[in-house]
Amino acid sequence: MEETDDIQSCQGKHEEDIPKSSPFDFAIKQFQGKRSSPGKRKEQPSAIKKFFRGFDFGKSEGEVRRKIEETEINNSGADDQSEKEDLSVEDGLSHLISEAESPSGEQRFNQFMQKLGKKPNSKNLDLNNCALSAADVTDLASLLPFLPELEEISLSWNGCVGGTLKALTIHLHHVNLLKVLRLNNCRLTAEDVTSLGEAFELVPQLEELDLSWNSNIGGKLSLLTKKLQKGCKIKLLKITDCNLTAKDGESLAEILNVIPNLEVLDLSINKHIGCSMKVIAQDLKNVPGLKELNLHMCGLKQDSLQGLDTALQHLAELRKLDISCNKEIGGGFKDSTAHLASLKNLEVLDLHQCCVTEEDMTVLSQVIPLLSSLQELNLSSNKNVGVSSDPLLGRLRFLPKLKSVAISNCGLGEESFSSLAEAALHLPELEILDLSWNKCVGGNLKLLLGALKLATEIQVLRLNSCNLVAEDLALLTMTTVKRAMTISDGHTAGLPVEGSGWGVC
Repeated sequence: MEETDDIQSCQGKHEEDIPKSSPFDFAIKQFQGKRSSPGKRKEQPSAIKKFFRGFDFGKSEGEVRRKIEETEINNSGADDQSEKEDLSVEDGLSHLISEAESPSGEQRFNQFMQKLGKKPNSKNLDLNNCALSAADVTDLASLLPFLPELEEISLSWNGCVGGTLKALTIHLHHVNLLKVLRLNNCRLTAEDVTSLGEAFELVPQLEELDLSWNSNIGGKLSLLTKKLQKGCKIKLLKITDCNLTAKDGESLAEILNVIPNLEVLDLSINKHIGCSMKVIAQDLKNVPGLKELNLHMCGLKQDSLQGLDTALQHLAELRKLDISCNKEIGGGFKDSTAHLASLKNLEVLDLHQCCVTEEDMTVLSQVIPLLSSLQELNLSSNKNVGVSSDPLLGRLRFLPKLKSVAISNCGLGEESFSSLAEAALHLPELEILDLSWNKCVGGNLKLLLGALKLATEIQVLRLNSCNLVAEDLALLTMTTVKRAMTISDGHTAGLPVEGSGWGVC
């Protein structure tokens, strides 16, 4: 009996010496197995903490195993989440690599310009006459966010711009430093005009807008002008040959009070705008800094000329006045030149093909010599210039700054031609003289050439269809040899001579 007790006591001691496998040991082994599994980079400590918080060593083995199973399930979910995070990181890296490999905005712009045969310029985008397609316009619009310093956009002579301009204008806020926008001959539509008007507020620095040779603008100018806001910085506005109507003229007059900085206004070749010129003239007082006013072939009438003369009293800064090719103003100068003489800064006066009458010439002979700053005078295709009894040509001597005088096809007689020759003695800065289509020049050229010896700046003498005789040609030949001129007079074959100098055309 004692022997049996000793055996049991020894067995008990032996069992005490052998460490028992506790639930804790089993859980640790499970976690160790998970940590060493492939694809795992980091153990999930949060699951372990949750396990130990809920583990109770006093519970039964079944409860312990249930706890372990729940923990394994949680760990399995964490593993799945970790794998998803790993995939997400890999996707992110792939995206970054893809972005690194794709061209930058600057590179895309350079490629776009090279495709069109143009040099990239981040400040001046010159794409005139580049045969742009609608797709090109869309591509260009997508590049504007990468051109924050852009100041000039020129898309002139690209017909496909018409109908696609909205794709470009909605991105103009990216180039809010834009100062110049040229869209000549782009076949703009009514929708384009509307889009452009809506974009004005996006380019507050805009100073030059050229929409010339877009005939569809006619009748729709109000879609553009009504969007202009007071204080607009536009200095140059060109709407040449846009088929403007009388209504467009009224719309234009309304905006003159919101563009006080306007310096150049070109409405040339809009034959129907003359009906509203009186209204426009009344509002020209709102642009006192105007320097150029181009009204060539605008269908002006005598009453238009009277309204314009009234406006001139407010345009002391005017440098250029072009009212040429308005045949119906002939006869209106006698009542409409009261303020013309006040333009002391006027440098260019173009009155060619205005059908001036003898009475007009009487008035102009008194007014034109008072324009002390005048440099260019064009009276061509007014035949009464030559037959008038008032010696306007002789009085040109009072305009010593004249550089260009055009009096072609003016019906000059020997008396008026002689007066011009005498006046030339007092025009030392004269560079261009056009006497074409005046038959009286033939046989009398020596009068003029003698006077032009003093005109040291003379470069061009036009004598097309002037009935030149052999003596005239001999004189021209000697003069050109002495002064290294280039001759091409339209009467004889051209005689090109190398070197600088002036030419006879």
